[in-house]
Amino acid sequence: MATILKCFPFGKFKTLTMSYDDGKKYDKRLVGIFNKYGIKGTFHLNSGLLGLDIHLKKDEIKDLYRGHEVSAHTLTHPTIARCPSEQIIKEILSDRKNLEDIVGYTVRGLSYPNGSYNAEIKSMLKYLGIEYSRIVGNKDNFELPSDFYEWKATCHHNHNLMENAKSFVELHKKQYLYLMYVWGHSYEFDKDNNWSLIENFCNYVSNKEDIWYATNIEIVDYINLLNNLKFSANSTFVHNPSAKSAWLSVNNEIIEVKGGSTTKFL
Repeated sequence: MATILKCFPFGKFKTLTMSYDDGKKYDKRLVGIFNKYGIKGTFHLNSGLLGLDIHLKKDEIKDLYRGHEVSAHTLTHPTIARCPSEQIIKEILSDRKNLEDIVGYTVRGLSYPNGSYNAEIKSMLKYLGIEYSRIVGNKDNFELPSDFYEWKATCHHNHNLMENAKSFVELHKKQYLYLMYVWGHSYEFDKDNNWSLIENFCNYVSNKEDIWYATNIEIVDYINLLNNLKFSANSTFVHNPSAKSAWLSVNNEIIEVKGGSTTKFL
């Protein structure tokens, strides 16, 4: 029987994603740094606050975040665990609708405003078109989430960032899939006068052959794709019913399983 391991795209076994909230003007500088080093991020926006104070304007959003992901953060950033269900629904759906009108694609992610959530809110999300949501906090490891509606990052950028980056880059055992997930707010770099921190981080982790650089939703979609592969009982072939390719390691050989195809191993 073949030894089969699921892989990230092109046979990679590590992925890196970034997650930044609120959509304030400092995102312009942060996106510029990401683009310089080929890092991909997800930006969670409150569409009801666009154009107010130091928030970005509506007409800046589409071009600024091109190549990254725009995701929901509720309409007005309330502490939603204290809100009635009707308001929670409006906050999330209105934010989705407004952002989709701006970027022209389906917005399917969320980060909980003020880190506020509970079991009832989690149970509502799939009916509101949300497929993942990030919580606050740091787990200081590189495990894939067991619950995409309670997605905890590896670290905030002010918490052991370079220590975690060094450990992540040096991972070489391929028996697991690893994820480094960094979160924060771009205005914090300006407040703390530490833009050099994120610049140095991006420089350090960039251009690594074994890392897949992805947005939050790209990771969700790809994990779901892997989980939807249909393997034969004797592990001699697999069918991929999805439209996009999946990658597997079969007896240490990297194999692309193209969308809509059946691939034989032996």
